[in-house]
Amino acid sequence: MRIIPAIDIIDGKCVRLTKGDYDQKKIYNENPLEVAKMFEGAGIRYLHLVDLDGSKAKEIRNAKVLDQIASKTSLKIDFGGGIRSDQDINMAFNAGAKQVNLGSVALENKRLYGEWLKKFGSEKIILSADSTNRKIAINGWQEESKVDLFDLITEYQTMGNKYIVCTDIAKDGMLQGIAVDLYKDLMNDFPDQKIIASGGVKDIVDVEAAAALKMNGIIIGKAIYENKISLEQLTKYVD
Repeated sequence: MRIIPAIDIIDGKCVRLTKGDYDQKKIYNENPLEVAKMFEGAGIRYLHLVDLDGSKAKEIRNAKVLDQIASKTSLKIDFGGGIRSDQDINMAFNAGAKQVNLGSVALENKRLYGEWLKKFGSEKIILSADSTNRKIAINGWQEESKVDLFDLITEYQTMGNKYIVCTDIAKDGMLQGIAVDLYKDLMNDFPDQKIIASGGVKDIVDVEAAAALKMNGIIIGKAIYENKISLEQLTKYVD
């Protein structure tokens, strides 16, 4: 299972939100590269980097942060936030992203998502299926759609999608535990998808729960920054 620390960026700074609410923002470090190097120094190989400014603006705004981390660390970065056009996705890959997370565009422009799957390959594309009450949220989680989470995944699986990050928004940033029941259902219904847990991690027990479900990975944010999980505890899961 991949251990994937998260760095969320607003104004070039490392922040965390609560339930995706931009008004509930906490700055943890003004130097994202410093944080990324800390993860790298602990032996971690992956990073989930989110351009929150980009999510809101509907175009990438923090490509420089991505480029800096990608060029000065060996971390394999999955990058998301504001990728809506060919220009955006090319910018992300050119700046050093190994994978891109696509949420709003998957819902609003399925044709383009399908084209990107074919052009870049399923190993490069992650469907960001973030939901509240199993309904997909878009535009930096600022809007809830009427699209059912499981229906969306079913549709994209037929298009050749392989990777999914699934965040239960109600749990994000709450340090109350991951959505185990949701992930059990997803793993049961979509055994061929590589599903990554995200949101709510409170301690190492949640990491163990995701590993027991044989999930592809788990994204950890606030639990690291609030010292609920130490990087040393995560080393046993690092391959």
